[in-house]
Amino acid sequence: MENKNYTGHFTAALTILIWGTTFISTKVLLEDFQPVEILVFRFILGFVILLLISPRRLKTKGKGEELLFVGAGLSGICLYYLLENIALTYTLASNVGVIISVAPFFTAILAHLFLGAASQEEKLGIPFFIGFFLAMAGIIMISFNGAELKLNPSGDLLALLAALVWAVYSILSRKISSLGYPVVLTTRRTFFYGLLFMIPASFLMDFRLNAAPLLKPVNLLNILYLGAGASALCFVTWNFSVKKLGAVKTSIYIYLVPVITVVTSVLILHEQIGIMSALGVLLTLTGLGLSEIKWKRKSSH
Repeated sequence: MENKNYTGHFTAALTILIWGTTFISTKVLLEDFQPVEILVFRFILGFVILLLISPRRLKTKGKGEELLFVGAGLSGICLYYLLENIALTYTLASNVGVIISVAPFFTAILAHLFLGAASQEEKLGIPFFIGFFLAMAGIIMISFNGAELKLNPSGDLLALLAALVWAVYSILSRKISSLGYPVVLTTRRTFFYGLLFMIPASFLMDFRLNAAPLLKPVNLLNILYLGAGASALCFVTWNFSVKKLGAVKTSIYIYLVPVITVVTSVLILHEQIGIMSALGVLLTLTGLGLSEIKWKRKSSH
């Protein structure tokens, strides 16, 4: 059982490692594509890859189970990414980064309300809240790094909604994992419904079906990274982690996204890291470690 937990922690960390570096690929692609075009291309590619890996059809048992996939596709694939991208047009990226990191807190609350009675590991404890506040303090230090905090109500609210939507997705993923279906098949079904919901959203957000920019090697490589890595692989590994660890323990790894972003910026973009950011990284890692260590001790009794 403990080995399975280690596997869950490894896949969660791997997922966040990749997700924390996607901003580089997205930044490159935004020169030739609209945000919604990047989303559609990456998830179509992710769906095709998962279909090639496991082409057999997933047969669910009744409308109740199918609605879980509908909800997961709407929340985790369509709404989350659209809300996040729209929020970035109204508010600062640093604001969005901090607010999105509230998702584990929302996940814990929703798990307590909807999974607490059925899942022992989803129960809240004081260490989770201590770790949450430490991690949030660190993330704020990383994101603003001495800059002035500027509130933009419209964009900040959209980012907060994105965090809540991701929490909903996490809970639905936990429920889906309990059905016992293969993770690749459940992820592919979720992608399918997410893409269906993206169709009407695409018409509203100036989607243009122009694949010509994909002929550029740099664009092709980055869309492959987002589609194969950040979508197909990462959603499978994330859902696997949710299945092994639970929605709350997995969501805590979201705290690491700003840390990975800072490290990547230093190593790849050769940006300098300030004292404030360095302290923020340390504080965030402390908050994450506290939450995870205490959860392990509690579950061992």
